[in-house]
Amino acid sequence: MHTLLNAPDQPAIGQFEERKSVFIGAACRINDQSQALAFLETRRLADPKARHVCHCAIWKSPDSSSSNQGTGNLNEHMSDDGEPSGTAGKSILEVLRRNEITNCIVTVTRYFGGILLGSGGLIRAYSTAASLALQAADLAQIVPAQCLAIQVDYSQYQRLQRLIASVHGQVSGETFTDRVSVQVNISTEQVPAFISSLTNLFNGQVQASNIGSAILLDPC
Repeated sequence: MHTLLNAPDQPAIGQFEERKSVFIGAACRINDQSQALAFLETRRLADPKARHVCHCAIWKSPDSSSSNQGTGNLNEHMSDDGEPSGTAGKSILEVLRRNEITNCIVTVTRYFGGILLGSGGLIRAYSTAASLALQAADLAQIVPAQCLAIQVDYSQYQRLQRLIASVHGQVSGETFTDRVSVQVNISTEQVPAFISSLTNLFNGQVQASNIGSAILLDPC
């Protein structure tokens, strides 16, 4: 599966005109329904004179055994926003499914040009606008990972940083007290090698605790 790197405040935009109607697609990464609805509202405010702001959002919710969104159920939320049923939201959803994208919302704003397009024309128009927005987006592959908790002395901190970088891990949290506590997301495939290297590097004095599943985003 893939997702987008574009944040809600910097969405990818794709636009075209069909028989005097202007269709503006906007796409960004979201993690839940509240983020999706918040982005939808910003698009409505950005184009207050538009006739329709249709959308589809798709995201994974964590399962009960996971503290992150690497696994879980797939959720969908869509709206035709006054267009004929099935012509807008579902068309955008099909584009997301075809591209195997999750944790994303795509909105399509329509400025009506006075000419009716018919159901077939609307389906093509909303699909095209969604596709153009995704073409303009920064895509990333979702890589299953594990979140590890590690504690080191300050004198060991730089060596740990270099080890994390060598396996392309992503630090998700750090706390600096009498020691340094690090939470890092490591690709599931890399975890055994990382733990082995950690043991060798610190002569068995530093341990890693697995605290749950996570994801990494690998830019395409």
